[in-house]
Amino acid sequence: MITRTITLLFFCSLYFFCATHPAQAHKVNIFAYIDGSTVYTESYFSDGRAVIEGKIEVADQAKQLLLRGTTDKQGFFTFPLPANKGPLTIVLDAGLGHKNSFTLKPAARE
Repeated sequence: MITRTITLLFFCSLYFFCATHPAQAHKVNIFAYIDGSTVYTESYFSDGRAVIEGKIEVADQAKQLLLRGTTDKQGFFTFPLPANKGPLTIVLDAGLGHKNSFTLKPAARE
């Protein structure tokens, strides 16, 4: 009975240690802010590495695509602030299933 309990605890522990770490390893982040009439984005992986050549799409509140672009070697992408006053959704696709988005709300645009 003790051997069985120890074996069960071993496999449960192994499952929890192995199952939680890969999810964090694949996380990608995007942050955006406005300075003047320019929107600046910064994209990076959970370990701090910049997202190089990540695909960026910017859409308005009606999900209408406004523009596309690519992050540079530092993970940055900038674009002119659209005249549209609603929220902007900025989507980052860093490849291999690494995807995230950031919503730039109207209050941040004033």
